[in-house]
Amino acid sequence: MASNAYINKITTAVPAYEINRTFIRIGASMLADQPHKRAVFNRMANASGIERRYSCLEPARNPYGRVIDVAGNFVRGAFPTTSLRMRAYEETAPALAEAAVEKLLAGEDRSRITHLIVTSCTGFSAPGIDLELVARCGLSRSVERTIVGFMGCYAAMNALKIARHIVRSDPDARVLIVNVELCTLHLMESTSLEKLLSFCLWGDGCAASLVTSEPQGLYLDRFFVLVDSDNKELMSWRINDSGFDMVLSGKVPEAIQRSLADNQGDVLDGKPADQVISDEKWLKETFIPAVQQRGAAIIKARGLSSAASAANAVVNTVRSLTTESEAGNWNSVAICSDGSYGVEEGLISSFPIRVKGGKWEVVQDVPVNDFSRAKIDASVNELKEEKGLVGELIK
Repeated sequence: MASNAYINKITTAVPAYEINRTFIRIGASMLADQPHKRAVFNRMANASGIERRYSCLEPARNPYGRVIDVAGNFVRGAFPTTSLRMRAYEETAPALAEAAVEKLLAGEDRSRITHLIVTSCTGFSAPGIDLELVARCGLSRSVERTIVGFMGCYAAMNALKIARHIVRSDPDARVLIVNVELCTLHLMESTSLEKLLSFCLWGDGCAASLVTSEPQGLYLDRFFVLVDSDNKELMSWRINDSGFDMVLSGKVPEAIQRSLADNQGDVLDGKPADQVISDEKWLKETFIPAVQQRGAAIIKARGLSSAASAANAVVNTVRSLTTESEAGNWNSVAICSDGSYGVEEGLISSFPIRVKGGKWEVVQDVPVNDFSRAKIDASVNELKEEKGLVGELIK
């Protein structure tokens, strides 16, 4: 019988230079001739919720000056080539990785580490970080090494999957995972709002973790993969002569939401959501209030009306009513009640709707537990009161 796999411990390390506000100012300075776009950039960057980011680049004192970093590699109009950026990666990444690993393995018998998995998409060199870590951290010269490169954030998931497979096949295996990225090395001059906002999301850092069969920490139960080929160009990371060029479209959240909704049965293994998410307290006290107050949250974050979000919901609703529903799938749409689910006929209320043969219909017999029934009844009572108030006005 295969053994179980657990993440026993996770540690992190970051470079010395905190650069969040500095990089926002640098980004804004690239839009000096476009005040409207600069205002949008500042508003969105400041609403990100990010307080601190760290960089291996020591920033110059004046973020609006001609030279952006103390080393003088990032000069406006002459940012460094890919070769210079890779040299900086080769000089800096091993030490950052070492710092995270040293914290992780403090007090550990390092000779017991059997496998080393390193992930990175912001730089490459050979001999690489894996060999550097063997020497710097005193790992066994017979440790089995694997590099997962150029897969972005998702590489960490692949590393965990590999570690899980190793441990399940060999219960004595001890797998060290190192995820190291130096994203700020790839700062580029641009007037593209999407690119500049992308620069404001990423920082430099390293995470190290230990995966074994010892039953402590986070249990790695299983993984699920879903490839959305239709939207692959929304996120890209391409090497050019002046660094690695990232594209991170603002459409990514919508694409993920749509893909998850379209494949809900596979994602949840055919089970209702309340069976998969067993934390009832979180569902009732955190998730539902967050959904109920989403409009206010958007207004708070943007400083503007949530009308665009409502407009997007209208577009999505029209799409769902004019597109054939996949087997087993449906959407929630507000319609005039026909009495289904005990909702008084004539009230405008939300129902599960599917499209079949070009016509929509209410999906009957969706299981409704006591908690959901109480929420539906409360909403229906509110609708009745509102209908009564409006009725008085139009008599």
